[in-house]
Amino acid sequence: QDFSHLRALCLSQGLLFEDATFPAHISSIGPNLVPEDKLWRIEWKRPTELQINPHLIMDGVSRFDIMQGEIGDCWMLAALGSLTLQKQFLENVLPKDQGFQEDYAGIFHFRFWQYGDWVDVVIDDRLPFLNGRYLSVHPRTSNEFWPSLLEKAYAKLRGSYQNLHGGYLSDALVDLTGGVQVQFSLKDPPPDLEEILKAADKSQCLMGCSTSGQ
Repeated sequence: QDFSHLRALCLSQGLLFEDATFPAHISSIGPNLVPEDKLWRIEWKRPTELQINPHLIMDGVSRFDIMQGEIGDCWMLAALGSLTLQKQFLENVLPKDQGFQEDYAGIFHFRFWQYGDWVDVVIDDRLPFLNGRYLSVHPRTSNEFWPSLLEKAYAKLRGSYQNLHGGYLSDALVDLTGGVQVQFSLKDPPPDLEEILKAADKSQCLMGCSTSGQ
């Protein structure tokens, strides 16, 4: 999908984009993320329906912008939080040529590293709600939507929101940076782990940690 072409087409026709390849439908949620009776109660709303003056980004990005929703994708959100500490990496993922003010047409795009290349993922901005609450990640500041929309693009890349439910921090870091990941178990760490971490920090590597769900 060509973001610029689709946005120009929507603007010329006075329409808001609706993504037929990742529709506002339970197929984009996945069959097992929530009980079946709740699946049919999911509503989809655009940020412009939720806020009078929505923004993609307000006052820069921060890991504190990110509030996890009902999906168990803390692994991806932890990587996203780490990404905010190195703005040059985030700019690869979140192109600047979009927003809710100039040329808004309900369409956004994000970039992810897949199999040796950056892939541009186009979405509409309809977000899933269940019982009046965000099913997806939601903004700490009520009118800032970059975390929600980026998560939706990642869900589209992986096939559904359900496919974000459980994963590995290392996988998300690779998808968001195109870098090479290295893992160490604290149960059996290398003797020079402290020096490794200091060198990684000096090189501005993104780092994170995770614990077992047990």
